[in-house]
Order: sequence, then structure tokens, then C-alpha cells
Amino acid sequence: MMARLRQREEWAFFAELPRVDRLLATTWWSLLVLRGVLPALFAVITGHLVGALRSGEGVPLALAALGTLFVLMQVVAPLQATVGTSLGERLTAALNDHLLAASVEPGGLAQLEDPRLVDDLTAGRDAELGLSGPPMPLALGFTAASLIDFFAGLALTAVLAFYHWWAALLVGVAWMSTHLLLRTATVWDRETGEVLAAQRHAEYSYRLAMDSPAAKEVRVFGLSEWLVDRFAAARRRLVDARWRAARLSPGRVGLTVAIVVIANALVLLALARDAASGALSMSAAISYVQAAVGASALALGGMNWALPHAAHTVALVRGLEPRMREKGRLADGRQAADGMPAREIRFRDVRFSYAPDAPPVLDGFDLTVPAGSSLAVVGVNGAGKTTLAKLLCRLYDPTAGRIEVDGVDLRELSLDHWRRRLSVIFQDYVRYDLSLRDNVAPLGGSDAEILAALRDADASGVADLDTVLAPGYVGGVDLSGGQWQRVALARVLHGVRHGAGVVILDEPTAQLDIRGEARVFQRLLEATRGCTTILISHRFATVRLVDRICVLEHGRVVELGSHEELMAAGGRYRTMFDLQASRFEEEEPDESVLA
Repeated sequence: MMARLRQREEWAFFAELPRVDRLLATTWWSLLVLRGVLPALFAVITGHLVGALRSGEGVPLALAALGTLFVLMQVVAPLQATVGTSLGERLTAALNDHLLAASVEPGGLAQLEDPRLVDDLTAGRDAELGLSGPPMPLALGFTAASLIDFFAGLALTAVLAFYHWWAALLVGVAWMSTHLLLRTATVWDRETGEVLAAQRHAEYSYRLAMDSPAAKEVRVFGLSEWLVDRFAAARRRLVDARWRAARLSPGRVGLTVAIVVIANALVLLALARDAASGALSMSAAISYVQAAVGASALALGGMNWALPHAAHTVALVRGLEPRMREKGRLADGRQAADGMPAREIRFRDVRFSYAPDAPPVLDGFDLTVPAGSSLAVVGVNGAGKTTLAKLLCRLYDPTAGRIEVDGVDLRELSLDHWRRRLSVIFQDYVRYDLSLRDNVAPLGGSDAEILAALRDADASGVADLDTVLAPGYVGGVDLSGGQWQRVALARVLHGVRHGAGVVILDEPTAQLDIRGEARVFQRLLEATRGCTTILISHRFATVRLVDRICVLEHGRVVELGSHEELMAAGGRYRTMFDLQASRFEEEEPDESVLA
């Protein structure tokens, strides 16, 4: 029995409360029990007061006891509500911590690209925000009110047992039977494809409405009404799914009402009979009648709808951590990576797929990059260029084959040590809603280093170092796409100044004009001299400046050499270069810049 009870989500929910704050949880439970017992004491003392008034003895003492009890009931209620709100907020903060840990603690990225895990992550976040049910402080308040009623009902039923055991049993069972009505009618399956899809679409529509970059297209293309309708439709599907699961059966309602009416009528008739015959004193009869009526607190309650939702949220979030940790787990080597690569980075017959049943993105990929050299990787979209960068950053491990650094398998190196050797800009680089200083050096750095990195990235003067790069803040500013890209490049160069030996540039100048691109990339090469630099780009004006160029097709190297060698070979690279050059022959950069 206890084993089955411990497996329930409700048990896990209540077990989570002391983990969040033991003192608050203990106080919360103590006040709940106290509030539950007070109505029973009130019924008993009221009966004693009536008896004292009839006999004329002990009236002051009974009145004082009743007054004290009344004041205590008024004081305990707001105190318990305040403690409950604080505990609910602590629980919300703890769930946020779990969601954040589940997202960022695993060393890899697979946990954030698995549809099922992303759905559960969204569901947990929705619940925490109160989008799919009452927020946790409110849900805890409804649950507390229901528990208070439950304890009060039990205490009043216990009082009724002093009249007759069968009366307490009859009334208690009758009111408890109402829970059976809602047991299956308020718990809906949040794991169905319909529910998860609706949550995903609603979340996406919500983010589009709130996201400033998306706001331009939403307004220009007149998508505002479409966006609202899309969000409303997804939320309506969730409401409909819950309604189908939670609607009450008329037959069950009728049966429950009949049980409650018959049980209470029998007990009240018995009390009336005994009071009329003198078998019960007036004071006892009043106490027992109050107890019989007050036992109705056992009925229904917030536990039937607020608690299952809150418990499911806690169980979902707590269960998400180990699942995401396992999905994104990368074996952490023990070997330090200081000074690596000193000789080369080598890809040996690397194969990689994002899912077991997905076609390979890299298939038999072989490449050697000498330490301190610069290499450009070019190819059509989908050739595997960005995947190559992710593997080198160890955001994923190869499905087969290996990546070696100075002859050592990358998986044998300490993950943190290796990543400290990297400085990377991805094509979907992050624009932090922080100051320019924090955008360039999130982990800190001297102003002199930051300004030097901005200068090397041709980003001097975009803003003061303390200016927040987001228009939603006081004094905040927004930057153009090209300015943002220069700031992101400054972040890479700042990393080089702090010991990075491998620089990965994934479309680093895509938002710059052709002249600005050549100027910035020339500075990049100078600032990263001595580093192993890997450039991924579609722009051949920059590609031809590196030591060697790798042409990637269908996950394999099809051409490798310098710009001059590949042009002379007249192969795939020559075709792509000539095609692009013909489009920009009137916009060629200054030869003096490229010299």
C-alpha cells in the first residue's frame, strides 16, 4: 500500500516541499493541521457555552474560550496563507532552477533538439508561468484550502464519533464518496500528441508576438490577427482536451448526491430523535449537529483539480533533469588541453547523424588541419559545414570515427579545458540584452582588452561600454545587423586574448557589405595569427585569404588546396567562385584592402 502511495505524483509533490524549504514546509503543515482542528474545537465549545447558559454556571469561562478560539481562527488564516504563498514562490524558484539545470548542465546539445524533451520542457515552463493551470503559489493555496477542509472534516467526524461510531462512519464515507466523482474526471492526459502539439504551437505563437525581431514582419505582412488566431486556436485545443477529460457524468453526480442526502438525513434524524427524547443534552446535540454539518468539508475540494496539476508539474520537471542529462551527456576526459593543438587537428573517417534513423550529415569525413594554419570550409547548404563546427566544439560526438588533437581522441580531453581553447562565432550568434562590455566579455575583462577587441573587429564607436544593447531598457540602443556581427566578432577576439588557440568562424561576416567584409576579415587574420582558424563561409572574397580551402559535399571532402591551386584545378571550387564573382564583379573590394 505504502509502495503504491509513494509512486503517486501527489506524494512526490508533498515530498518536494521540505526539500525546497524545511522550515517553511513544517510551518505550513503545522498551520494547516491547526486550522483544520479549530472548527471541531469551536463546535465543542459552542455546545459547552449553550450548556453553561442553561445552567448559569461557567458562562464567563466558556465565553472567554470561545472568544480566544475565534481570535485564533482569524489570526492563523492569514498567517497560513502568507507562509503558503512564500512556500509556493520558493517551489516555483526551485522548479525554475531544475528547468535551467536540465537545459544547460549537460555538455552536449542533443537534449535541446529532441522533440519529446523540448515538448516536456515547454510544458514545464508553461505550468510554471501559469499558462496551463494555476501558478504554483495559487495551486498551493487551493491545495491548502482543500487540506484544511479535509482536516476539519476529519476532526468534526471524530467529534461525531462520540455520539455513535456508525454516525461518524456514515457521514464520513458519504462525503468522501464525492471524491470518486472527480477522481477520473479532473486528471487529463497531458502526454498525448494532441496536447503536446497544441502546447508547442501556442508557445511558438506567443514567442513570435513577444519577440522584437519578429514584430517587423508580423506588422508589415499584416500577420497580427493571424498570430492571435493561431495562439487562440492552440489554447482552445488544450481547453477542449481538458474539457473532454474533465466533464462530469450525470449518472455519477446523481448517485453521489443520493448517497450524501440519505447518509446525512439518517444521522440528523437520529440526533433529532435523541434530543427530543432527552437521551442527548441540548449542549451535546448542538455540538453533534455542528459536527455532522461541518463534516461536509470532506467533500470534493481543490485537491481534485489543483493538486493533480501541481503534482504533475513537479514530477515532470524533476523527471526531466535525468532524461535531459542522459540525452545530452558527453563523456568527460581527464587529459588537459593546455597548448593544444601543437601539431594538428585531424578528422578520421568521421560519420555523424542527428538521429539514429536520419541520413548522415558527415559520411567518411577525413581532414587534417595543421596547427596555426587557417582553413576555409565551403560547400552548398546542408553539406555539413556547421555540423563540423559543432563536432569540433564537442557539442556532439561523432556517430563513428574520431577527431584527434595532436593524436589524442577529443573525447579523452577535459571538456572544460578543450572549450577554453576555443573561441567561436556561430551564424546564429547570441545578442545579449546586456551592456556592450558584457557582450564582448561575458566572463569579465579589462576595458583595455575589450576596446582592443572592438577595434580589431572594426566595431569601435558602436556604443559606450556601459550602454545596454537592447532598446527595451533605459538608455538602451539597438544595433544594425552588421554592427551586431562586429560585436560578436569582438567577443571571439577577446577570447583569443584570453588563451584560445582554435578559432571557429561560422559565417562571421554574412551581414557585412563586401568591402567591410574584406577589411574585417583581414584584421581577424592578423589578430588570430598563430591560432588554428577554421572559417565557414559562402563569401569567396574572404575564403581566398586563408591558407587552404576545403570543399565539402555530401559529408565528404571533395577538394582541398589553396585558392590558387583550386582555381587552377578547375573543379567544383572554381565553378562556385566564378559563379559568385560574376554577380559581384562591379562590387569587388579594393585590391589594396586584399593585398
